[in-house]
Amino acid sequence: MSLKESLERFKKQQEKCQTTLSSIASTKAAAAPRPAPAAARAPPPAVKFSNDTERLQHINSIRKGPVGAQIKRVIDLLLETRQAFTPEQINEACYVDANANKAVFDSLRNNPKVYYDGRRFSYKSKHNVTDKNQLRSLIRKYPEGIAVIDLKDAYPNVMDDLQALKAAGDIWLLSNFDSQEDIAYPNDPRLPAMNVDDELKVLFRSIELPRDMIDIEKELQKNGIKPATDTAKRRALAQSQGIPNKAKPKKKKHEISKRTKLTNAHLPELFSRP
Repeated sequence: MSLKESLERFKKQQEKCQTTLSSIASTKAAAAPRPAPAAARAPPPAVKFSNDTERLQHINSIRKGPVGAQIKRVIDLLLETRQAFTPEQINEACYVDANANKAVFDSLRNNPKVYYDGRRFSYKSKHNVTDKNQLRSLIRKYPEGIAVIDLKDAYPNVMDDLQALKAAGDIWLLSNFDSQEDIAYPNDPRLPAMNVDDELKVLFRSIELPRDMIDIEKELQKNGIKPATDTAKRRALAQSQGIPNKAKPKKKKHEISKRTKLTNAHLPELFSRP
C-alpha cells in the first residue's frame, strides 16, 4: 500500500472517531439536568461580623475611662460579692486591668475601702462585724451612739439585724435632725440608770400636746427629732385611694322641749326697767 493511500485511510478513521465522540457528547448533554435559572437560586449568606465586637468596644471604653470610674467598678464588685480577687480575676469580672494600669493598681491598694494582702483585693468595711451578735457587742461599746451609715456596709443583711435588735429592745434607733441620719444607741440593762429630776418630770408632764398629729410632727422637727410617722403623706394616700378620714364626733345639740327651763340670767338688760 502506498503512502498516499495510507494517509487517506487514516483521515477516514479520524473522521469516524470524531463523529462517534460528537454523538456521545450530545447524548450526555441531553440526559444531564438543566441548571436552575439564576433568579431561582438562593441568595448567598450575608457576611456576619464577629459577635464579640460590641463586647471588645465596651472593654476598651472601660479601660480608657477615668481612674476613678475604674476604681468604683472594682469596689462595687468587691462589695457585692464579699470575695477576694486577684488582679487577673478582677479583669475577667469587670474588665479593669489593674496589672496594665499602675494608677489603678496603686489607687486600689491605698483605698480605705479595699484590703490588699499582697495578692488579692477584698472589701474593707469600717467596722469588722459579720453577724447580729457582733453587731450588738459593737453598739454597746458606743454609749454616745454610733452612726448607722458607718454600719451599712459591714455585711449584706446588717440593716435587717439592726431592725431585729431594735424590735428585741437591745438598741435604740434615733434620728439626728442635723444630718438626717439614724444613730444606734445601746439599750443595755448593765449600763447605769439615769436619774431624772422631779421638777423636770413635772415640767415634761405639764406640756400640752397638740390635738392634730401633723402639729405634733412639726413640733418634733422644730426640736431636732425626726418623726416616726408622716401623717400628711398617710392622709394624702388614703384620700387618693378613696378611704374617708375618720370624722370627728359631733357635739349633740340641746333641743328645747317643754321640760326645758328657760333662763335669761346672762341677759340682765332684758329685765331692767326704763
